[in-house]
Amino acid sequence: MEKIIIEVGSTCMKIDKYDGKDIEHLETCTIEFKRNFKKANKLDDNDVNKLISKIKLIKEKYNNIYVCGTSIFRKLDDEQKKEFLNLFKKETGIDFDIISQEKENELTVFGAVQNVNQKVAVFVGGGGSTEITVYDGKIKEMVNSQIGVIDIMNIFPDLGDDLATTDLEEVKKIVEEKLSIPNEQVDILILAGGGHKLFALNSGFNYEDNKLYHDKNQPIMMDIESRTIDSTRYYKEISLDEIRKKSNDPNWWYATRAMVAFTLVVAEKMGVKYIVPTDISMVYGLLEK
Repeated sequence: MEKIIIEVGSTCMKIDKYDGKDIEHLETCTIEFKRNFKKANKLDDNDVNKLISKIKLIKEKYNNIYVCGTSIFRKLDDEQKKEFLNLFKKETGIDFDIISQEKENELTVFGAVQNVNQKVAVFVGGGGSTEITVYDGKIKEMVNSQIGVIDIMNIFPDLGDDLATTDLEEVKKIVEEKLSIPNEQVDILILAGGGHKLFALNSGFNYEDNKLYHDKNQPIMMDIESRTIDSTRYYKEISLDEIRKKSNDPNWWYATRAMVAFTLVVAEKMGVKYIVPTDISMVYGLLEK
């Protein structure tokens, strides 16, 4: 039976379709929940209305729809949560499931490692939270942090400009101070949570076919040396405006330089040799479960 799974995060809303066999990513939308939440310590009414309007549009085409929220929705106090959930249900006729950070991480990791038979780390980064897990046949270590790329953008807003004026190393230093990272060392870092493959294919970064293992959802990889060189280029040489001109969702690229810094900090601390960027999100684990 055809099913639509919608994952609403601090900044990105991911919409996927499952036909009973395969997952098809339909769309990624940008709604700045995290960024606007900070202004009044509550969800912005315009953001909520954007979400509800989008869900109503999807309902015009599909019947079987599951909607869940992560990160910023976990920050709502009991009254805010009740108000939002009741409004969402009233306006859409659909329940909104708020997923815990631990469950989000577990589901995403499960989806990312289905075809992996070696020790890896799975990085799940978002607008307001970051999860890093070491997997070696089972979950060996899981570390969660209440910091995401929007927190870094609030410190270094120039990272969203055409070219960054802040140096990559300065951003990495702040990320390293604030981010919890597993003690384990691994050769392979899988980037999950959505959008990393899309970024690699459109950012000017160099990549090659994934020679580490076979997974149709994880077709590319890069070595740490290449990734490091391209990350520096992405701050100082690669035009974000030019990339945005070619994108169907220009706002999605806003925090990508912050995500580049997160990735390098984790890779360097864990002794990573290879990075596998994927668009795998929580939906893969949800369907398997």
